[in-house]
Formats: sequence, structure tokens, C-alpha cells
Amino acid sequence: MILTLVKIELYKIFSKWRTYIGFIAVAALISIIQIAMIVEGEKGINFMTRDLQQSFVFVGNLLNGYLISYTILNALVIHIPFLITLVAGDLLAGEATAGTYRILVTRPVSRLKIVTSKFFAGLIYTNLLVLWMAVISLGVGILMFGVGELIVIKNVNILILARNDVLWRFVAAYGFAALSMTVVLSLAFLFSSLVENAIGPIVSTMAIIIVFVIISAFNVEFFQTIRPYLFTNYMQSWHYFFDDPIEVQDVIKSVAVLAGHVIFFFTITVYIFYRKDILS
Repeated sequence: MILTLVKIELYKIFSKWRTYIGFIAVAALISIIQIAMIVEGEKGINFMTRDLQQSFVFVGNLLNGYLISYTILNALVIHIPFLITLVAGDLLAGEATAGTYRILVTRPVSRLKIVTSKFFAGLIYTNLLVLWMAVISLGVGILMFGVGELIVIKNVNILILARNDVLWRFVAAYGFAALSMTVVLSLAFLFSSLVENAIGPIVSTMAIIIVFVIISAFNVEFFQTIRPYLFTNYMQSWHYFFDDPIEVQDVIKSVAVLAGHVIFFFTITVYIFYRKDILS
């Protein structure tokens, strides 16, 4: 039954033009970055390694698909949430706008299954969008620029990862990015259960993310105290996969915090939907 409901919800999602905005936007942005790297990439590499070039001689293909993908992942992970909310904010609110709530609950299906099927459909869309980003940035990037060692700059440190030690790190990083975007999905899904218009969940979700990011950026003692409790503080933890050695405990903590937020937001959504008067 759940599988059938999920298929129906996926049909609803992909029958709307707004669903494809995310895929088009990701492809366009990544293409622009890749073209820019073709034109100015070598200058960027020389700028990043200018101090080291006085003591070391760099050989090999430093401007490669791995470096391009790492740059894109840094740039787009903070922009993808808006594209997620375009769909997630409409999952429940769209039914209210169309006046189809009454039709939903007249089916011989529990409200829990209705909410779960919609969330799973949103989850599939979210993962497809992240997968699309991975294919366009990493797959096309490797075809265009080839492979090589990955230069990772963190603060004042420069880490060079061997080419045979990079691909699995990207797989893990994109998997973590998918979990981060699932938090965004679940938050927008929660707001979608509270209103009757998709604009509200989109604006509310992005407002919370922006406020949390700003709070995390301020070096104020009070903000630093509450920072560990903000889910946005853990959304960029995919960077851990490009450390050597990897801080496993930090990765586990970040995964647990983000997964906890997903469960928390989804549970509240189920509770609200159960108590929602959608027959009046």
C-alpha cells in the first residue's frame, strides 16, 4: 500500500513544472562553474599554491575533476536547500490549496500512511537532486578535466590527497549532503502541514536556515553557546571526509544530530496532521 501511495505522490511531484527548476538550476550553475574553471582554473591553482611553489615542484594534473567537484560541493550545498523547499513546501500545503484534503482522507488509508508516503516521495526527490548534482559535477567534471590529486585547503593548512584515495570520499560526502538536505525537507514538510499555501513553508524554512547560519558565523559567546544545538552547524560536516585522518567521532555525532532532527520534525508533522481538521 505504501509503495502505491509513494508512486502516486511521485507522479504528483513530477507533474509540476516547479519540480524541474532544481535540476535545471543545478545543471546551469555547475556548467557555469566548470566553464569558469576552464578559463581561470590554472590561475586559481597557482594562487592557492604560490607559497608552496617556492619550496616544492608540483607535477601531475592538479586542475582535475576532483578539484572542480570539491569546489562545486562547497558552493552549492548551501544553495540546494532553497531548491528542496520548492517541492517540500508544497507536499501538504498543495493539497490544502487544491482543496483535496477531503478526498485524501476518504481513502481506506490511515493518515500516518498518507504523511509517510508524501515524505518518502519528497525524500526520493531530494536524493535525486543530490545525485544529479553528483553526476553533473563529478561525472562530467572527470570527463572534462580528468583525475588527479585533490588539493584541500583548510585554514592555513594544505592537504594533498592521492587520486586513488579520493573517489570514496566524494561518495561519502554526497551521501552526507543528502542527509543534510533531508533535514531541510523535513523542516519544510513540517511547515507545509501548518499552512494552506506553499509560499509560507518555503519562506519560513529559508528564513530559519539563514538566521541559524548567521548566528553560527558571529563570534559572540552567547551565540557560540547555542551553536551546537543548531542543525545548520552540522550540515557542512561532509568536510570531515576530506581530512586525513578522518575524525570518525565527529562524523558520527553530525549524522546522529541531523538524523535526530529529521525524526523530530517528521514526528511533529505526523502529530499535527492527525489533529488537523481537514473535513470542515
